[in-house]
Amino acid sequence: MVDQIFAATRYGLEYERLRLEAASHNIAVANTPSDTAQAARLMRVSTTFLPHVGTSGSLVAGHLPRPMLVETEAAERKVHDPSDPAADKDGMVSYAKVDLVEEMSSLMDASRAYEANVRAFNTLRGMALHALDLGGGA
Repeated sequence: MVDQIFAATRYGLEYERLRLEAASHNIAVANTPSDTAQAARLMRVSTTFLPHVGTSGSLVAGHLPRPMLVETEAAERKVHDPSDPAADKDGMVSYAKVDLVEEMSSLMDASRAYEANVRAFNTLRGMALHALDLGGGA
């Protein structure tokens, strides 16, 4: 049971760290001109988290798929700036269309969720260590 909770908090830590990384990347490329030959790419976290339930009704830790970052094609927003070296023949510069409010919200949510997972992990760790201390005195 304890191993399953540790596995769930480790999964949560990894998932939220990747969400932080993806949102940070997306904010960073928001005002970077896109290459005309290739579409802008945004990062998202992909996971197929479908908890496998064992016969006892508990989560089986070995069946937690790992979350991963995937690139997605971003819509473009065009800005008229003929003085920019990245401008096309019409004077338009292409940027990735990034919703900064959504990305900042994602950063805040992921940061808070990561912190909650750290607290849960540390609480469980403390409880396990305390249980070992109690058992060691017998």
